[in-house]
Amino acid sequence: MISPLLSNVFLHYVLDEWFAEQVHPRLRGVSTLVRYCDDFVMLFTCKDDADRVHEVLGKRLGKFGLELHPDKTRLIDFRPPAERVGAETMLPTTFVFLGFLHVWGKSRKGNATMWQRTAKDRLARTLTRINDQCRRMRTWPLSEQHRRLCQMLTGHFSYFGISGNSQRLASVVHQTRRIWRKWLSRRSWKSYVTWEEFSRLVERYPLPAPRIVHRYTRRNVSMGLKHLCSLV
Repeated sequence: MISPLLSNVFLHYVLDEWFAEQVHPRLRGVSTLVRYCDDFVMLFTCKDDADRVHEVLGKRLGKFGLELHPDKTRLIDFRPPAERVGAETMLPTTFVFLGFLHVWGKSRKGNATMWQRTAKDRLARTLTRINDQCRRMRTWPLSEQHRRLCQMLTGHFSYFGISGNSQRLASVVHQTRRIWRKWLSRRSWKSYVTWEEFSRLVERYPLPAPRIVHRYTRRNVSMGLKHLCSLV
């Protein structure tokens, strides 16, 4: 297997330079390429530009023995809802990128704003890992179990702790409590832990509260994503 570092260098030539030097100058409107390793999003202000690039993208990658992921490669109409009123389109209007669901919503003032939520599959994956960890360590000392769960939750917040994602973060903490109690109740045939007992336990061993680590100005992000994008 090619290392992530070599893959990143390879795609810089195959995709980044090609898009900047050959594609971008031929487009009618503004466009942007956002890439992280082999995941990337292309943003376009003109649908014709998106269609043209989408048509040749597979051929470009094919020259280097690469293929587009058939389930991830698609066109997205990611204009704000107000700009889609009266427009006939069958394109999806949300997308998942780097573990986040990107969707339009409204701010407290009623303005259109772009939200990033933890994608459902990534949320399910996290809870599966926590469940497996609790199952493996159910006979460990409580202090060690608590330390390990705090590490896992802190790591989750470090990546997914982004402005506007508090509800999904709180869901992870809530579900972690339920999972932890479940496996503590299975340590032996007489180890059932009631919710009252568990409440006292988490007072002594509290799990970390949801924390926003990455804050940004939502208006700037929203303005930057007012495009129709081709997602790979």
